Amino acid sequence: MASLIKTTAIAAAMRKCPFLSNETLSFAMNSRSMSTFAKKCPVMSKLMTKGVVTLPTASKVKVESSDETASALTTLNAPTQLEEARPLPPNYDALLKEKIDTKKQDSTYRTFRVLSRTAEKKPYAMARITPLDDEDVSVWCSNDYLGMSSHPTVTEAVIGTINRHGVGAGGTRSIAGTSHYHVELEDTLAKLHGKESALAFTSCYVANDTTLQTLGKVLNAEIYSDQGNHASMITGINNSRMPKFVFRHNDLDHLRELLREGDPKRMKIVAFESVYSMTGTMSPIEEMCDLAHEYGAITFVDEVHAVGLYGYHGAGLAEERGVAHKMDIVSGTLGKAYGLVGGYIASTGMLVDVIRSYGSGLIFTTSIPPSTAAGAVASINVLAQEEGRELRRTHRAAYTLLREKLLQAGLPVMECPSHIVPVHIGDALKAKLCMEMLLNKHKIYVQAINYPTVPRGSELLRFVATPFHTPQMMDYLITALDDVWNALDLTRSIQY
Repeated sequence: MASLIKTTAIAAAMRKCPFLSNETLSFAMNSRSMSTFAKKCPVMSKLMTKGVVTLPTASKVKVESSDETASALTTLNAPTQLEEARPLPPNYDALLKEKIDTKKQDSTYRTFRVLSRTAEKKPYAMARITPLDDEDVSVWCSNDYLGMSSHPTVTEAVIGTINRHGVGAGGTRSIAGTSHYHVELEDTLAKLHGKESALAFTSCYVANDTTLQTLGKVLNAEIYSDQGNHASMITGINNSRMPKFVFRHNDLDHLRELLREGDPKRMKIVAFESVYSMTGTMSPIEEMCDLAHEYGAITFVDEVHAVGLYGYHGAGLAEERGVAHKMDIVSGTLGKAYGLVGGYIASTGMLVDVIRSYGSGLIFTTSIPPSTAAGAVASINVLAQEEGRELRRTHRAAYTLLREKLLQAGLPVMECPSHIVPVHIGDALKAKLCMEMLLNKHKIYVQAINYPTVPRGSELLRFVATPFHTPQMMDYLITALDDVWNALDLTRSIQY
């Protein structure tokens, strides 16, 4: 600590000296010629004469005390008492409160339910139901679709990397934040999707936002966006400030109409998802790509809710349909089926290099930790092999059975072909009450989905069955839902 204080004091003094300000700190602390150098300074020569400062010709610099030194040292002392935080001006606070009150009044105000998922008891978690007790609840809405967050191969890879390299990346990708784990992850992702190159981000929100805004600007492109696209894609498109055209969800005729009316001289990007996260719908990937290419556009396909879950190697819905080669850019996440955190894109080497070189969402943020990258590689490899295929088969059987049981019970299950099983409610307050009653009375946790995630009037419960949800658990869920539907007088038909 004493050494740190001395170093800080010397550095502070150097900044104010016209002679030493251009020198390095090591020069000031270790140079044998410092005494000779100081004798030429009108200030230091006087201090040396008075004995305030001694600068021997040895490698050490001895700083005794002065008003300036004392001032520098004072900045290192902790305050005896923290000052009370400054409140916002009343007009600011009033406007912010008005915004929150609006959310509470229309039942779209969100609270974060505190859950501690239990690795050895999937799909259960500990939840604080009463102020005093944590209780086991079954979780029906987690995006850890296959339980890979606690798979032993994945956790061993993460823990081993942490023990060797620590918990953080240490910097951005260009400044000390790229390890061989990051390189291996990107090579693995590129191979998984059959692309030349891949690029890892801190989340797929950042990947989508960064890629679409950067590419839109670089290409000066028109961007065509599916009406159901995720907020991250919409944000990226808006941030590009390029002309935007929104086509009706999965409507090829409307997309063709918009492309036909577009500027034939401008480059074009068609952006859509393969599996839509709330409604569970799937896009006509091949037809969408073919139509885009017909008009000279490139495609950006978000496979966030498909990677790990579809395809022989878990590469997504496009792999399962044999059309992965038609996607120009694919984005995915490491935070859902793969069980970790982070996002990525995969495409041609040149396109990825442009995003790497121009994308502010990559350049100016700390990279994912090496342990996350190592865990992601382990997870991708597991799901690309026979164990992963068996998990996908079990997963498919589970969500198919759940959908059948919900339909047989006469509940308003929205029609969709994917693993997401949405149950329509259509009212924000009733959706919230339904969620709370399921949790408090039946120890079942499923999150109510409301605006802005879905349009007003389309509020729903989004169910996800994992390989660990048993038929007996499903039967209990059906009984609980029937009780809640009757208690709240909820409709059993879907009305939009």
